Amino acid sequence: MKKILLTAVLVISCFAFKADAQLRISLGLNIGSQPDWGPVGYDHAEYYYMPDVDAYYDVPNHQYVYLEGRRWTRAEVLPARYHFDPYNNYKVVVNEPTPWVHAATYRTKYKGYKGRRGQTVIRDSREAKYRNHWNGHDNGNHNGWDKGRGHDDHGRGREDHGKGHDNHGHH
Repeated sequence: MKKILLTAVLVISCFAFKADAQLRISLGLNIGSQPDWGPVGYDHAEYYYMPDVDAYYDVPNHQYVYLEGRRWTRAEVLPARYHFDPYNNYKVVVNEPTPWVHAATYRTKYKGYKGRRGQTVIRDSREAKYRNHWNGHDNGNHNGWDKGRGHDDHGRGREDHGKGHDNHGHH
């Protein structure tokens, strides 16, 4: 009886250790949940700030956060008035909860990135960690940016790796 009990405890503890390790890994890395148009060089991104449209993208929830009047609104697709091409426009990684609460800070800090092009996106990287993005897989995050436009020019550009800011949205 003691052997059975000891074996059961050992098996359960092994499963618990494995589950804990998997949880820690999944909380620390979210490469697979980042969209193909996300910037390369980050193992974890909570939000992207997009200076060209003064909006954010919530990476884990696959939603844009943008101003609608005076209120921040969430949607899977930006309204057509934004004319936003995520493959061509610059994104700043921000790992801070609800960054739009400090929107004035981000507008000021990253106004120099407005209009910047050439940021390498995950889809165009050949780093092994982006392997699941190589075959046109977009994790469902294409977000309708090109619906009805009849083109696929996604602006392949030079490598930038988001230099000029770090994972916390700070210089």
